[in-house]
Amino acid sequence: MTVLKTSMRNFLAHKGRMALSAVAVLLSVAFVCGTLVFTDTMNATFDKLFANTASDVSVGPKKDDDAQVTGKPETLPAALREKLAKVDGVAGVEPHATSKQLTVVNDKNKSLSPTSGAPTVGTNWGDSQKKSVEITSGHEPHGPAEAVLDADTAGKHGVKTGDKLRVIAAPGDFTVSVVGIATFKTTNPGAALLYFDTPTAQAKLLGSTGEFSGYGLTAASGVSDEQLKQRVSEALGSSARDYAVRTAAETKEENKKDIGSLLDVMKYALLGFAGIAVLVGVFLIVNTFSMLVAQRTREIGLMRAIGSSRPQILKSVLTEALLLGVVGSVLGIGGGIGLAVGLMKVMGSMGMKLDMGELTIKATTPVVGLAIGVLVTLLASLVPAFKATRISPMSALRDAGTPADGKAGKVRASIGLVLTALGGLALAAAAKADDAAAGSGVLALGVLLSLIGFIVVGPLLAGFVVRAISVVVLRVFGPVGRLAERNALRNPRRTGATASALMIGLALVAALSVVGSSMVASATDQLDKSVGADFIVQSENQQPLSPAVVKAVTSAGHVEHVSEYAVVSAKITTPDGKTVTQRLSAASPTYADDVRAETVKGNLKDAYGKDAMSVPEGFAKDHGIKPGDRLKVAMAGGRPAELTVKAVTSDDTSIDQGAVYTNIATARTYLPADKMPLDFMLLAKAADGRTKEAAAALKASVEQYPQIKVRDQSDYKKLIQDQVGQLLNIIYGLLALAIIVAILGVVNTLALSVVERTREIGLMRAIGLSRRQMRRMIRLESVVIALFGALLGLGLGMAWGTTAQKLLALQGLGVLDIPWPTITAVFLGSAVVGLLAALVPAFRAGRMNVLNAIATD
Repeated sequence: MTVLKTSMRNFLAHKGRMALSAVAVLLSVAFVCGTLVFTDTMNATFDKLFANTASDVSVGPKKDDDAQVTGKPETLPAALREKLAKVDGVAGVEPHATSKQLTVVNDKNKSLSPTSGAPTVGTNWGDSQKKSVEITSGHEPHGPAEAVLDADTAGKHGVKTGDKLRVIAAPGDFTVSVVGIATFKTTNPGAALLYFDTPTAQAKLLGSTGEFSGYGLTAASGVSDEQLKQRVSEALGSSARDYAVRTAAETKEENKKDIGSLLDVMKYALLGFAGIAVLVGVFLIVNTFSMLVAQRTREIGLMRAIGSSRPQILKSVLTEALLLGVVGSVLGIGGGIGLAVGLMKVMGSMGMKLDMGELTIKATTPVVGLAIGVLVTLLASLVPAFKATRISPMSALRDAGTPADGKAGKVRASIGLVLTALGGLALAAAAKADDAAAGSGVLALGVLLSLIGFIVVGPLLAGFVVRAISVVVLRVFGPVGRLAERNALRNPRRTGATASALMIGLALVAALSVVGSSMVASATDQLDKSVGADFIVQSENQQPLSPAVVKAVTSAGHVEHVSEYAVVSAKITTPDGKTVTQRLSAASPTYADDVRAETVKGNLKDAYGKDAMSVPEGFAKDHGIKPGDRLKVAMAGGRPAELTVKAVTSDDTSIDQGAVYTNIATARTYLPADKMPLDFMLLAKAADGRTKEAAAALKASVEQYPQIKVRDQSDYKKLIQDQVGQLLNIIYGLLALAIIVAILGVVNTLALSVVERTREIGLMRAIGLSRRQMRRMIRLESVVIALFGALLGLGLGMAWGTTAQKLLALQGLGVLDIPWPTITAVFLGSAVVGLLAALVPAFRAGRMNVLNAIATD
């Protein structure tokens, strides 16, 4: 009980000093709990949606990953409906006619498709739709000219009943009038939904009134889903293997699997950044308790002198840590719920309306948050706690505080240097790896070892780096600058630990900046070297191009030629007897001029001849293929072909790496029209001297198709840069949490340092140091610590990023680009961070009463 009382008294006495450490615990726990609450809420919401929409038993086409992308979904014959209705135990059969391969355009020629990447879905109106949505305005669709639109899409684009919409689908374009608005009962998964009557959905989306995309069966009373599935499978007989027959539970699991993979990526990515914040928080907590123990040296010595045992001292410090962990964790759990609500609002702004009534807080979430916060705090306080137990009773006769620690321990320095050297060797080995997969494992080891090495060797580096920085930054401030330098050097371990917290976040920022910049530079370089076409025509939503779009583009004026490019699913039987699933790049012969692929054997243009093909270098080496070999090629849904290898292309590229080229006419020879994939992309070459005219003509040709973009090479380069930049900005935003915790560490270190040096500050003020000079000294000390952390972090990060780029070079991204403006901005920003972190400690130091400070014991 005495230990608990002492711990409580000390905790409350130093509550101001503990506050920043508690904030670090709070942020870390909030990130973890917020991620768990958000993903659990998403899962619960989708579970409810899938449960509401799933039929007792569903029958659909068997999923075929090798199916050709024709723009039309896989279908079942309409005659199957009658057969299913006769199965014993079937109370009802509802046919589905659904497609995700469409674009919806309003009367202003603006696409209504989501910008979040979610699909635009067209389907027939039926009983299953009534489970998830209800018409809140207008009426159900009847006839080929009517449709119902979901309320979220209608609200976002200002669509109301009576408005005309144009639907662009693979079978053709058609116009409908909005006769109803449907509101979701649970959640809108972010998609845009358009409902038609059944015959219209069949004809306009599937291309035939004799087909459906699937069937939903309702079980009769007393018949379980499993029983009905069994009976349906028996009724289908040997053809059952061609269908996917699922119960409601299986359909729900299949849907969860599709969305679950995305949620898992999001969940583990967010938890990864939370882990980084936790790691950075450890440094803050270690520093806090180390300094508090050091400042209470006399107090602990007196406790030892009056009979306190070492275990009691240990329990006292750990109890304070426990209190800190509990307080920070409890606040963090609440903050996590708030963070989850914020993420739900963000998702809502992107089109995915998540009902706050579905907010899911599992019992395990606060337990996990509390466990992480408490365990991390206790583990971080162990070293300072054990140091406290080594304080002897004689320490009661000494001055409080720690003696100057001019250099780190030799053992620690040796271990740090060894780890750093091993990390450097691992990075060097990764950079020289011949295989990207194997090299990435070595890279991860190098990153881990070099990071730990820098953390351990930080106090040793402080002595050298801080002096070097001081020569440039501090010496110009005269005696005040020298005092700031000596303050930063008086305890290298503390300086190293404070800087290491900032180093971790900035190292990751630098590494990702180098990788991102190198990816953009490499892609740009490949475009300059390989792409001879003037224009690239693609769909913004990554959907294939309809025949109408291809016809419009190929008929544009001022164009020398247009190259079609389609991706054909096939199986290739190689000379070594193996059958390999492969995608064929089926293109026009002019594609060889539009994308200049380097060959190691043969001539690429010959691969576009009759019944000819090319293979990539690695594929040829793995299967012993050489020019002149005839390979059996079975295109999915078509007749078997025997194609002659005319060229072997180099793998040293990022554009079309690993592509198997053949003439698109060859693919059309062996594939029936309904199985021929739609073009994925078109490349256009302007007539000589007519580039501007060709650009205008091409853009005019696709004006009625707002989802289609015509880009020249500079536009395409900007697209790549923007995509990489957006991804990096998201990552930087998440890393900001770790950097914020690191800044709190600098603030805490300075605040405790000011308290520790109270008497010293009073003496300095007594002999003539002004308040302004005192504040400047504290600020300069903070700046040099921040720059020390930035220098270590940026240097380490650039080493990681450079090594990662060497591995990317194996995938064709061979240009290393160091983003010096970003690196410089981060370094200078660190100085600003140091200034801001020192504001409060410097203000407190400047306001100290001189006589009271000198009298401090």
